[in-house]
Amino acid sequence: MSRRRTLPTTEKRNRRSENIDEMSTQQIVELINAEDVLVPAAVAKQRRRIAAAVDLIVERFRRGGRLFYVGAGTSGRLGVLDASECPPTFGVLPSMVQGIIAGGRGALVRSAEGAEDYPEDGAEAIDKKKVKAVDVVVGLAACGMTPFVHGALKRARRIGAGTVFITCAPEAVEHIPAEIIINPVVGPEVVTGSTRMKAGTATKLVLNTLTTAAMIKLGKVYGNLMVDLRATNEKLRDRSIRIVMELTGLSRAKARKLLDAAEGKVKTAIVMHFRKVDMTTAVKILDQSRQFLRRAIEEAL
Repeated sequence: MSRRRTLPTTEKRNRRSENIDEMSTQQIVELINAEDVLVPAAVAKQRRRIAAAVDLIVERFRRGGRLFYVGAGTSGRLGVLDASECPPTFGVLPSMVQGIIAGGRGALVRSAEGAEDYPEDGAEAIDKKKVKAVDVVVGLAACGMTPFVHGALKRARRIGAGTVFITCAPEAVEHIPAEIIINPVVGPEVVTGSTRMKAGTATKLVLNTLTTAAMIKLGKVYGNLMVDLRATNEKLRDRSIRIVMELTGLSRAKARKLLDAAEGKVKTAIVMHFRKVDMTTAVKILDQSRQFLRRAIEEAL
């Protein structure tokens, strides 16, 4: 007699939305919103595991390691999104945080659902990225069972890399090959199986926290200001000037002049101001302070 397959929470029907097709527009919006409200609380229950994952990532970063997100569909796109936002926000190299999605670049803009079915492809993706023991691989799968992601995680573990897994399906936890499992249980989706909704939101919240907290621990933030941002457009150039003005008390014109002298680097400009040094010396002071701005300027405050 065969055992009945346990349906993951992400595939179960949401009883509250069974008649959603008969609801008014206002009722539909209110129901979706009511379900979305459940997400932050589910993520909050995982805060200890999220913190453990952050500490693992930071420890590997400090040893020269990299962070890889691996996923398919919505989960994969969210991983690529988070990775792509790290360089402009925190001034890190694109190689430091990378996203791997089943089906490759084309899957970012067009569905390639069949690409997730082969664990050997996930393992191959890890090999192509030349993942090492010093790296961390974070698997992303709302249902917890995506073969591509499992293949990638198993290969990463064999290499000795740190492994983390984010899933919204509690039924899958015992089968997941990872050191740290983050499992925000958000319940069945408003539209059955549409994990781009609550599960996607939960995944995005966790990813935001992983990289933001890790970068803070690496000294990429002073107070709550992104002092390592890359000013790659007018908005970010304006933000750079405002940060320098905020921290130094300089006028806009003087802040812009100081940034020019620092080749646009906010952190360097601030050290130049407080330590009364040139750019070369400011860079050395930051290196001696392990890139923590607070340490670099504390003698002058």
